Amino acid sequence: MTEPVVTLSRALDQAGDVLATVHAEDLDKPTPCGEWSVRDLASHLASGPGRFLQMARGEEVDFAAPAAIPDGAWATTFRAGADDLIHHWHGQPADQAAGAGFQVAEMAVHTWDLARALGRDVELDDEVAEAGLAAMQQGLTDDNRGSVFAPAVSVAEDAGAYDRLAAFAGRDPSA
Repeated sequence: MTEPVVTLSRALDQAGDVLATVHAEDLDKPTPCGEWSVRDLASHLASGPGRFLQMARGEEVDFAAPAAIPDGAWATTFRAGADDLIHHWHGQPADQAAGAGFQVAEMAVHTWDLARALGRDVELDDEVAEAGLAAMQQGLTDDNRGSVFAPAVSVAEDAGAYDRLAAFAGRDPSA
């Protein structure tokens, strides 16, 4: 198994790549994330690395608070935060760096959400999805799904890694 920081770096790279494809005409499109538009999801995804870094440093973070990122600045905001986050994790002992697992899950699910909303045919990293799914299965229960993660959706046993991850996160890959 690849170490969590390497997998997180790959998850961040692919999220940044998808964020870079958001255009003005996409902003009001719906997403698999409930009531969020592409604009909302892009802002949430772009603010993720910075918020994860705050959390890793022991700071309080309100993930429900809207991110104040200007339209079109998502990819650059994201990349700066992602670089800082990876730099932080590289200096941590392995047992602490294991905390990057949930960050992989968050990035993987929302990258799938954004690619799906944009209708982009993007090749996503199956190992990132597998790591994200494992982290979600350990930490996400029916009691703590909140409004972001609906109840799991059934998929075929032979479904691809991202379809299984999306389904566990309450998204319908067949929709």
